[in-house]
Amino acid sequence: MTRPSISAPLALQPRRARAAQRERWARQPRLGALGLLLVVPVALLLALAAGGPEPSLLVLAPLVTFGLPVVAMVAFWWDDWPGSTLRASWAGWADTVLVIVAAICLTLLGQAVVDTVDVRAVFEPAPAGVPTFPGTMALAGAAFVAMLQLTLVCEGWPLRGRLARTAAGLAALTVAWVVAVAVDELVPGRLLAGPDLGALLTLIGAAQVGVYVLWRGWPAARSGRRAVRLVAGNALVLGGAGLAYGLTRGVDPGAVSAAAGCVVAAGLLYGMLFEGFLRDRLPAATERAALLGLTMVTAVVLDLALHGYAGTVGWTRGTPDDWVTHASLNAIGVGVILHVGIGRRWPFGRPAAADDSAVEPAEQGLRRA
Repeated sequence: MTRPSISAPLALQPRRARAAQRERWARQPRLGALGLLLVVPVALLLALAAGGPEPSLLVLAPLVTFGLPVVAMVAFWWDDWPGSTLRASWAGWADTVLVIVAAICLTLLGQAVVDTVDVRAVFEPAPAGVPTFPGTMALAGAAFVAMLQLTLVCEGWPLRGRLARTAAGLAALTVAWVVAVAVDELVPGRLLAGPDLGALLTLIGAAQVGVYVLWRGWPAARSGRRAVRLVAGNALVLGGAGLAYGLTRGVDPGAVSAAAGCVVAAGLLYGMLFEGFLRDRLPAATERAALLGLTMVTAVVLDLALHGYAGTVGWTRGTPDDWVTHASLNAIGVGVILHVGIGRRWPFGRPAAADDSAVEPAEQGLRRA
C-alpha cells in the first residue's frame, strides 16, 4: 500500500489491518480510556520530570522536538521496526530507546547547524555554553512539520513504494532536515521573526493533525488520483494554516503557539487514542463535525488548565506560553503516538483475527477504483 495507513481508506488497507482496525473500534472508548493510564504518566514525565516546569522546558523541549520526526519515521514509515521483530511486550520499549538515542544525536546536530556543539548544554537547564532552548527550536519544529507534511499530506511520495521501508524512512527524515535547515537559514529575521515562525509552524502542525489524523485525510483522501490528493491536501493544510496565521496577526505569537499545541494534543487524543469511538454511532459527516467540536472544546480546556498551572510558577528564561506548547504538543502528543503508533497500545491491545476475508461490496468497489 502506497498511502500511509493512518489516512488510507479502510478498503485499501491489507486484510489483517482492516480486521485490527475494526477490532479497535469495537473496544472504544474503553480502549482509549485505558491508554490514558500510560499517556498521562508519560506526559507528566516530559512536562515536569527534569526538575519542574521550567527546567523540563529548557532541557526536554528541544530533545523531544528533535525526536518527533524519528517518532513519525518509526510509526508511519517503518511500521514499528525494529521493535516489530521482538515480542509485543518489548517492541515499544525497543523503539522508544531508539527514538531517545536518535533525539540526542539530532539535538547535537541541531546545535552544530545553529551554533556549536556543546554536549553538556543538551542536558543542563542553565549551561555555561549555548543553550538548546530556544535557539534550536525553530529548526527542530520545522523538521517535524516537514516530516509530517511529507509523510501524511504528500503520502510519502515519491519515496514510499520506490525504496525499501528502512531506506524510505531515512530518506524522508533527511529530506525533512534539508527543508528545516533551509527554513531556519532563510526565514527568521528575513521573512518572519522567530516567535512568528514558531506560531506558523505550530498552526501547520495543527492543520496536519486535524485533516490527516482527526479526519483521516478527508476530503482530499477521497480522490482515487494521487495528483489530485496531493494538490488538494497541501492546499488544504498550508492554506488553512496560512489563513489561521493571518487571522491571528496581532496576537502574541507565543499564545498562538500554545493554543495550536493544545489543538494538536486534543486532535491526537481523539484521532489516535480514541480512534473510531464515534464511527458506528454517527453518520460520517456528523462524526467529523463532532470530532472537530470535541477537539476544539478539549483544546480550550487544556489551554486554560495548563496556563492556570503555569501562572503559579516563577519563570526566568521560559514563559508560560512556551511551557504550555511543550506540555501539550510535545508531552501529550508524544505520549499518544508512543502508545498508539509505536507501542501499538501495549499492554491493552490484542491481535486482530487472522481471517478477515469478508469485504463489503462498497469496499470492493473502492478497491477496484
